[in-house]
Amino acid sequence: MATYKEVNGTAVQNFAGSYSGAVDGELWYNSTATTFQYNFSATAGAWSTGGNLNVARSFSAGAGTQTAALAIGTGSSPYAVTEAYNGTNWTAVNALNTGRYALAAGGTQTAALAFGGQTPTKVAVTEKWNGTNWTEVNDLNTARSLLAGAGATNTAALAFGGNTPPETAITELWNGTNWTEVNDLNTARTRLAGAGTSTSALAFGGQPGSDPAAITELWNGTNWTEVADLGTGRYALGGAGTSNTSALAFAGNAAGSTPGATESWNGTAWTETGDLSAVGLYKGGAGTNTAALAFGGQPASTATEEFNTGVAVGAWSTGGNLGTGRYNLAGCGTQTAALGFGGQGVNDETEAYNGTSWTELNDMNVGRNRLAGVGTQTAALAFGGVPTPAIAFTELWNGTNWAEVNDLNTGRSSLGGAGTSTAALAFGGAPGFKNETETWNGTNWTEVNNVNTARRYMGGAGTNTAALGFGGYAGPPNAVSALTETWNGTNWTEVGDMNNARSQIGGTGTTNTAALGFGGVNPGTSPATTFAATESWNGTNWTTVADLNIARRGMGGAGSNSSALGFGGDRPSPSVGATEEWNIPGTITKTLTS
Repeated sequence: MATYKEVNGTAVQNFAGSYSGAVDGELWYNSTATTFQYNFSATAGAWSTGGNLNVARSFSAGAGTQTAALAIGTGSSPYAVTEAYNGTNWTAVNALNTGRYALAAGGTQTAALAFGGQTPTKVAVTEKWNGTNWTEVNDLNTARSLLAGAGATNTAALAFGGNTPPETAITELWNGTNWTEVNDLNTARTRLAGAGTSTSALAFGGQPGSDPAAITELWNGTNWTEVADLGTGRYALGGAGTSNTSALAFAGNAAGSTPGATESWNGTAWTETGDLSAVGLYKGGAGTNTAALAFGGQPASTATEEFNTGVAVGAWSTGGNLGTGRYNLAGCGTQTAALGFGGQGVNDETEAYNGTSWTELNDMNVGRNRLAGVGTQTAALAFGGVPTPAIAFTELWNGTNWAEVNDLNTGRSSLGGAGTSTAALAFGGAPGFKNETETWNGTNWTEVNNVNTARRYMGGAGTNTAALGFGGYAGPPNAVSALTETWNGTNWTEVGDMNNARSQIGGTGTTNTAALGFGGVNPGTSPATTFAATESWNGTNWTTVADLNIARRGMGGAGSNSSALGFGGDRPSPSVGATEEWNIPGTITKTLTS
């Protein structure tokens, strides 16, 4: 291999570590590792940002799934803190009876077991979680910290490895009442990770001495057997998985570095997949090798990331179809918990998406199309729309039913919307080309400052105090528009245009600095151009990203710029129920070997 000096000056940049700004395929020199490295796009698994922990922590344990998890203990005061994750946010729940760190856990969000750790002395303390409280039960036989655990419930768990000191191979089996010593690991080690159940577990990584290990061992209910090594030896890593045939290993320390590297176990071998964004040591983990959660880490962090595999990243992938194909409908929510309602044909139907499929729910009180919607799957607002004339009608969704609430001040259709069910923004629309903006306070609509350029069929994203309005139809002589305006809670300001002027555009996003615009139409061409184009807004500029699989106009949208759902639409005919899911690109950093 050439040395850095031999290639210096040929557009190869020198960095003391990884180069976060590298584009796909760009080569750079890592002067710390003394290797040439490059990035390439991950296509089968990626991490995305989840809700932050309330308490920054490291050395915590985890139990549960990607959408229903517990973070248990922490390496800094208060040591006993426990938080529960609902797929979006962490909430403080009842604390451990014995505060500690470097412990292990197994089970679910409603039936977990926490064992071992440091207080700062090494302990054998075991506590059982019943969904509400922790209760102290019988101790481990061997007090230790930096151990690993596995288990699907609080009644059947496995504890293995750790520091007694020194590093140990001791394995103990929990039967719901007592711990019993069973056959040891083949390699004694500390700071390892584990996954699986009491009868089908995996132990991987760790420190058998001073060096990071790639050793992986398989538990069959009786014995440990050495199997294929991790691709990257490391300790202080995180792990997730529900059996010895499907696990995820992430982050840790690998020969002095702290990689975000993630590997997936398929029962036979480890395969490298998309890296974590937030690198670090001693991260908590929960979930499977296809849907996992990584949280906290050293230095103490609140960062949470969610892992999904089997989906395209940096691209749209196919989701479940709407029950009723339609266009000019409204949507709100997230990629995995969305609501679609209304649509062409004066439609009153409401459907909910669970990440896989749509289910019909109670209808709207007034069927309509060209309406706007904001909020979540369980708390949404629908406003405006057609039938003729354009209506001011507003409805509130409580997760079960729609209820009539106070109307818009200006009846209209083809309008943009942003916000929640209690704090929303309505802007633009028809008939004609409207610039009126109204804000919703949970009870009433109030007129505020107008959009600078009146138009209809805009896309919208954000909140009632930080919104984005983009694209639309401004009418002759301007016709279809690429114009983007940002709302600061008081005024609209014109910012950078979209790359593709269009109306009937789909939009998602939770702020005015991170949005996604997709699909749409240019009615001024013959025949009218229907777009598959997707653009991502970074707060300053629009960037063209991967197209929709189906070009269409009048789509519903939900989610953010990094994890979105687009559904329904018109191609231009007939209307479709097709649903597509968007995930931002993940990257893998590779070392050049030849």
